[in-house]
Amino acid sequence: MQPVNLFKLASQQSQWLAVRQSAIAGNIANVNTPGYGTAEIEPFEKVLDSRRVAMNATQQGHFSGGVTNAGFSVRNEDGANSVLPSENTVVLENELIKANEVRRTFELNTAIVKAFHRMTMLSVKG
Repeated sequence: MQPVNLFKLASQQSQWLAVRQSAIAGNIANVNTPGYGTAEIEPFEKVLDSRRVAMNATQQGHFSGGVTNAGFSVRNEDGANSVLPSENTVVLENELIKANEVRRTFELNTAIVKAFHRMTMLSVKG
């Protein structure tokens, strides 16, 4: 039986969410640091677009291919937020909104995996 890619996709999204939450936490921790620039993670859709999905060879002579190992890039948001008198670009309200988006997305991810796992277990039982 072939492994189900939904679990791998959910795992990748969970890793991405953890990296994004870490960047948001760093932004919040440095909200009063003069000259600190807001860090943001590239959107998950962009991460998926940069990965090439191909079939893998199961026997010698078959074509080869695979998924590339693209990482998550952290970038500074230039001009996205207003610069404060301390030359800090972190707006606490925006960071809290982003943190809430991460929480909701992680809850949705978990609910989908849980439902898919339940469906898989029911299909194995029956």
